[in-house]
Amino acid sequence: MAQHGKRIRALRAKVEGIAPQSLPEAMQLLKETATAKFDETVEVAINLGVDPRHADQMIRGTVDLPHGTGKVVRVLVFAKGDKIAEALAAGADHAGNDDLVEKIQGGWTDFDRAVACPDVMGVVGKLGRILGPRGLMPNPKLGTVTFDVTRAVKDIKSGQAAFRVEKAGIIHVGVGKASFSADRLVDNARALLDTIQKMRPSGIKGVYIKKITVSATMGVGIRVDPATALSSSGRL
Repeated sequence: MAQHGKRIRALRAKVEGIAPQSLPEAMQLLKETATAKFDETVEVAINLGVDPRHADQMIRGTVDLPHGTGKVVRVLVFAKGDKIAEALAAGADHAGNDDLVEKIQGGWTDFDRAVACPDVMGVVGKLGRILGPRGLMPNPKLGTVTFDVTRAVKDIKSGQAAFRVEKAGIIHVGVGKASFSADRLVDNARALLDTIQKMRPSGIKGVYIKKITVSATMGVGIRVDPATALSSSGRL
């Protein structure tokens, strides 16, 4: 069995045995345990009481984080004609059509989010097997298949985060950097949690948000009390 280093052992000793924390307490503790030599990403992991095999329980969407992600997001736009220039003017890192499709088919995926105009989705659809598993495929439900490329690019660049429940019923989302204040991390995490809470499927019985954990890239998981994590009271 692999042995963890002294730093990780010390961090685990600090959080072992403690009860689930309120969200502000958890974020403050996370900042104290984010001791890596770089600005770590702060991630929220949410265990949901859903079965993603059922279409009505596939929880996915986007959330506008009030304080952004702290990450430079590289945006690619599939478009043609005047929409290419519009996308670049809005801040897209790459914009085009057949040229980008060919480049991606050759193995290039040097971008974080993709947007597509509806009139080029017939071409973009060829990339489903490449972009789908990476979570990069444009999707109308995420607002990334649209003719309003200016708004889509600016929303993503300003701190919009996409999320999708995994097969095990867990959602992982980066909500900022360890250098953010605890208050800003709390604001971003609550925006995410409130959004997911509003997406509760009507057919779900029992507990919906079962477990919440926050962690830094090189840190340890800190349990959060779900009952205190939402901005407003609601059914978990």
